[in-house]
Amino acid sequence: MCGQILGPGYLSGIGLTIAGVFGRIAGREAAALAGPAVLTAQRPALADRIAPSAPPPEDPLANARRTMNLCNTCGFCSGLCDVFPAAQLRQGLRDGDLRHLAHLCHDCRSCHADCQYTLPHELAINVPAALAEVRAQDYAGPLPRQAAGPRSAVWLFLFCLFAPVLGTLLLVPPQVLFAPQAGAGAFYRVIPHPVMAAGAALAFAGAGMVLAVRVWRHWRRSGGPATRHSPATLFRALTDAATLRNLGHGAPGCEDRQGRVSPIRRRAHHLAAYGFGLTFLATLAGAWLHSRGQVAPYPVGSLPVLLGAIGGLAMLAGLALLERRSRSADQAPASARMLAEDRFARAQLAVVAGSGLLLLALRETPVMGLMLALHLGSVLGFALLLPFGKLSHGGWRFAALLRHAGERAARRPRPGQADKSDAPGE
Repeated sequence: MCGQILGPGYLSGIGLTIAGVFGRIAGREAAALAGPAVLTAQRPALADRIAPSAPPPEDPLANARRTMNLCNTCGFCSGLCDVFPAAQLRQGLRDGDLRHLAHLCHDCRSCHADCQYTLPHELAINVPAALAEVRAQDYAGPLPRQAAGPRSAVWLFLFCLFAPVLGTLLLVPPQVLFAPQAGAGAFYRVIPHPVMAAGAALAFAGAGMVLAVRVWRHWRRSGGPATRHSPATLFRALTDAATLRNLGHGAPGCEDRQGRVSPIRRRAHHLAAYGFGLTFLATLAGAWLHSRGQVAPYPVGSLPVLLGAIGGLAMLAGLALLERRSRSADQAPASARMLAEDRFARAQLAVVAGSGLLLLALRETPVMGLMLALHLGSVLGFALLLPFGKLSHGGWRFAALLRHAGERAARRPRPGQADKSDAPGE
């Protein structure tokens, strides 16, 4: 009865507390029996007592396995999010299990604030950082270590950003490039529509295929408990992804600094993500109008322009809030590698959104051609880097949420199954 009310984590914490009290009493009795020499012995310095006995393993999977094994033993954080109940179902913690847990983690960091084994404890548990390192390793995938870091990605993004600008300067006559353009087809007088359409289709189709294959291989390797999938589990995973339930949906929010709890991260993420969704819908609306014979650029009051403008502004607002929250949050549970990945991902999205809004504002001025090339370059860089960076986390996380929903469904009895099992045998 107590276990159902308090949960296994709190019962484990109570048990550890009682064990610690009796252990201290037993230690004092043993010291008294050993004599005064033990009682007067010099205790080690504080720095020696709080230093970890051994540094965490450099291998992200080994460190995550060490961390989650200790979490499974403790169980105190089992009610915080989906990660800890899922870990308790995976006693072996194979590499696929750890990767699943890493992508199921939303980096809320509340567990770090609640954990009694973080530094200065000698176990030095840091669940958010350990799982973030595994995610970063998965994002990079087969890329060499020198090419997998944010620095290489920055150079590639800058090349994609400015190469179309340079190509436009070299290939488009100045009297066309710098002439104020207005009316239907103004964009295509600078960069032909077949070039735009073919470049975007090849970049996004290739990136989407690579990401889909990588997520599918991750799904096959994840393993774990039995799953039972249905439209209901798909709806549950979509709902969890859309509402960011593991970032405090329906609760006060995530730990920020010095015990403060705030929903700002979830709200900022919603602004950025749904703003990006609106810009995608703007692209689809523009393609639909183009198929009906209406050629871009479209009027300010048209659906593509309204969706794109609102989405771009929402993206910039959400990204600014995420950056502010990242700089003010407690850095102890953070992974330095993932912090760099996060910052670069926000910069990418900000350049895409900002260049699109500038193109809208300057589309009837002499700099429209250069702004068009710059915006297309930012979209190209976004697409090429999508399968191997933080911006791919949506696919990985949805796969983890879908598997977790299937595992939960498999643990529930089917309708009528309990009645059949209770029926007397013949």
